[in-house]
Amino acid sequence: MKVLIVESDIYLAQSISAKLSEIGYGCTIAAGIKEALEDKNYDVVLLSTNINGQDFYPVLDAFKEKIIILLVSYISHDTVSEPLIRGANDYVIKPFMMEELIRKMKHFIEHERLKKENLAYKEYIASSFRGLHVDNISIKDPLPLFIKTNYQKYADAYAFEFAKLLDEPFRFYSLSQKGTIAKIRNEKESQLLYITDYQTLKKSERILFLEAIENKRAIVSTTENLEEEVPFKTLELKSDNKIFDRNDILTIDEYVKYIILNYQHKFPDTTLSKKLGISRKSLWEKRKKYEIFKKK
Repeated sequence: MKVLIVESDIYLAQSISAKLSEIGYGCTIAAGIKEALEDKNYDVVLLSTNINGQDFYPVLDAFKEKIIILLVSYISHDTVSEPLIRGANDYVIKPFMMEELIRKMKHFIEHERLKKENLAYKEYIASSFRGLHVDNISIKDPLPLFIKTNYQKYADAYAFEFAKLLDEPFRFYSLSQKGTIAKIRNEKESQLLYITDYQTLKKSERILFLEAIENKRAIVSTTENLEEEVPFKTLELKSDNKIFDRNDILTIDEYVKYIILNYQHKFPDTTLSKKLGISRKSLWEKRKKYEIFKKK
């Protein structure tokens, strides 16, 4: 983690650098604005708002995508309010305890890490569900809600879209893991839950589970027909797709149908027919046979 310290008080700058270096940060000191702008390859910028009367806003503009913590002598519109509007993350008032500065640095470093991680998960989920269309999702559906599906991704897509419409994250549980029912029972009634693998529960466990979610805001999915009637609203999501992750062996026709359904929106017909080892005419005939309609 590289830190740029923009501070004309050399003694203070060296003291900060020494302390941060002890805990593993690589530090560079810039005594002026021009020197601070020579290299932009830093993760954190500690910026003094009193650099011998120099305008420090060029540093704010140059490092606006980085973590910027202001080192201020007093609080005013010019030293704190406006810089925060222009992109600074936080400030400390001189003289300050190094522990306070380090705490704020770690807070924003962790915040940036979580932002990147969250973005990666969102992009992965969007890619995973690309081509899946789950319609008629309503946040007015009463919870708990059971989803019966022959394709797990449909239930997953429903749960993610439901949470997106609510603008509220859910907590995920798989009933295939031991001790899950007890954890669900201890969840707050206000917490949105997404629970999978209901079909893995024994009959006695199902009774306990249904009691545990009675007052919970839960979406529950199962990939098997419900042998018993559950006392909650049930939604059925069917797919023509064969489920590969259940170790089924597909016939050639089933495989071709699956590939067309799931990849016709990702590849042009020329590429898709080539990958299947058939002609474009045969691909057209397969669509007609399986009653698959490609959206324009």
